[in-house]
Amino acid sequence: MFVLPEITTGPERHLLEATMDRNRRAVAATARGLSEADARVRLVASMTTPIGLVKHAAMAERRWFQCLLLGRAESECDGPTTPGDPSFVVTEGETVADVIAEFERAGARSREIAARFDLDDTWTHDVLGEVNLRFVYLLLIEDFARHAGHGDILREQLAAR
Repeated sequence: MFVLPEITTGPERHLLEATMDRNRRAVAATARGLSEADARVRLVASMTTPIGLVKHAAMAERRWFQCLLLGRAESECDGPTTPGDPSFVVTEGETVADVIAEFERAGARSREIAARFDLDDTWTHDVLGEVNLRFVYLLLIEDFARHAGHGDILREQLAAR
């Protein structure tokens, strides 16, 4: 589901933050309104499911903003930070509403953390080397847009069943 931008002009940071929020909404829309069963259906060979995409995005928020920007150990973060396939796994006890709420909390925490820094502030990423907040925004904007697109396709597949 394509989400139209609400903000199209303004300072760079304002546009980056607005685009992040728009893509966050698009990722949440991947699972919002689906039945618990449909949200968990695997329609591709990978671990990707509509609810799993939202769970994965919450992990990405924590890894980039809590682990990297704040320098927290993974055990000190507000939730799971393990990347890859484990980040798509949703337990039986977690509902669509739970996972969306987790993602929204992670996004709110990320906004709070990012507000402390300038776009040009830098950190050392263990694989990429030096990165700045602008890069983190751009990387997650791209990542969330891609995952929202995956979610759109999964929802089309669900509707066609």
